[in-house]
Amino acid sequence: MTVCQCQQMPGNWAQQKSDQGLEMANAKQSAKRRLTMAERAQQLMLVHFPDIADAWKWTRKTHDGFSTIPRTLPIAMQAIDAQSKGQPAGHVLFCLWARSPDHPVITIENPSTFAAEAGFLGERAVDTWRRRMKKLRELQFILTKPGASGEFHYVMLTNPNAAVEWMRNHGKVQDGLYSRFIERLPEVGAYGDFEAIRNYWALQAAIKAEAEKNAATASPLPPPVPLAPPTKPKRIKRTKANA
Repeated sequence: MTVCQCQQMPGNWAQQKSDQGLEMANAKQSAKRRLTMAERAQQLMLVHFPDIADAWKWTRKTHDGFSTIPRTLPIAMQAIDAQSKGQPAGHVLFCLWARSPDHPVITIENPSTFAAEAGFLGERAVDTWRRRMKKLRELQFILTKPGASGEFHYVMLTNPNAAVEWMRNHGKVQDGLYSRFIERLPEVGAYGDFEAIRNYWALQAAIKAEAEKNAATASPLPPPVPLAPPTKPKRIKRTKANA
């Protein structure tokens, strides 16, 4: 098309071509964009549960009283229960996460409340809960500091993905359960946790090895020179003349 021909076209020709290009770009973007999990769930709800009253629905955007938890927590709870047969502690961990204020540190001022929420009642409820807490600490799912309410007054929730990997390194997770854990991590975008804890352990091992190497090659200190025992001054014998 020549310049003369372009000048003879209607005045809105350039605008029409621009709009067409914009529509094509939007169409390509729409084709590439994927629905989020929430958007897919909303579409499915409109298909399968269209007449459910809002009073029966719970969403974090419209309701209070929620906590953020890792999506891999159910698998972590299974790994815990498998290592604490007879005294399963997975549900105790879930109750701690349900109490967390969107922060890993929890202050437990009344252990009996936490014991009851974990399902332990009676005179020995708190003792039973404490045994489960000790198991969670042993498996690296919590860190604890004592306080006014006892041994577990201050609790820090660790990354359960890192804790499961620690259990695997110490032979405490079966292959089948660990395989489901590995498959779940990339699905929820948490594979970086797996790599981060491995890199941390590698760094700690390197620091320890360097310290041991420096200690082995360091020149030994000379032995201390023993001090000569103090000598007693000679006693002057007094004579009758001196007296």
